[in-house]
Amino acid sequence: MSLLQVESLSIAFGGVKAVDQVSFTVEEGEVFTIVGPNGAGKSTIFNLISRLYEADSGTIHFDGHDLTHAPAHDIAKHGIARTFQNIELFDHSTVLQNLLIGRSCKRTTHWLQELLFLPSVRQSEREHRRKVEAVIDFLDLAPYRDKLIAALPYGIRKVVEIARALSCEPKLILLDEPASGLSVEETADMAWWIEDMQKDLGLTILMVEHDMSLVNRVSNRVLAVAEGKSLAMGTPAEVQSNPAVIEAYLGKEAV
Repeated sequence: MSLLQVESLSIAFGGVKAVDQVSFTVEEGEVFTIVGPNGAGKSTIFNLISRLYEADSGTIHFDGHDLTHAPAHDIAKHGIARTFQNIELFDHSTVLQNLLIGRSCKRTTHWLQELLFLPSVRQSEREHRRKVEAVIDFLDLAPYRDKLIAALPYGIRKVVEIARALSCEPKLILLDEPASGLSVEETADMAWWIEDMQKDLGLTILMVEHDMSLVNRVSNRVLAVAEGKSLAMGTPAEVQSNPAVIEAYLGKEAV
């Protein structure tokens, strides 16, 4: 069974179909990328999977569980973490504090235990800190550990957002345009992080991305969408050579 199964997913806003009968599966351990022109519905698919939007129809199954109508606050507990196209970090907190917030889905202690700061709470806090420090080391964020997010360069903030997602210990991580706004050198570094997450951490990665150099380098399979509908699925080379994809990007004349 596939780790993630999306079947006939649809949603409309004001009568306009943002996602229209989209189906795909993501296998455990692969990098699966969704590409398409602006407004194609890529981020909307992410918002449906992470339950920020309620689908009009279709189903979402992850790791044997039906998440179609699961509450959004339970998604991280099921093993799905995500980043956002527009960075969503706490600007006036440090890198370390942002990553510890990412551990909140792993909390097992009760509020009364925490109020009394019992030994079980102290042990739990040490474990959370150990997990976060491992992520900091993995992504080479040690020089920025105690710096405020607001003081960091944009490229580092993109990495910190990935680090916060990794702090949840997910099985599947959703990366929404991880190379957006990055330089060529930073995009190359991002490719290394994605490859390391897949190979060293054994993560499954679902990505939305416009930068085709990154897509070609890290993706096992690609789904192309336009106007909310699926156009083609296959290897990066197969999708880029598909006539329907070329027409969606460049127009009929290019075909």
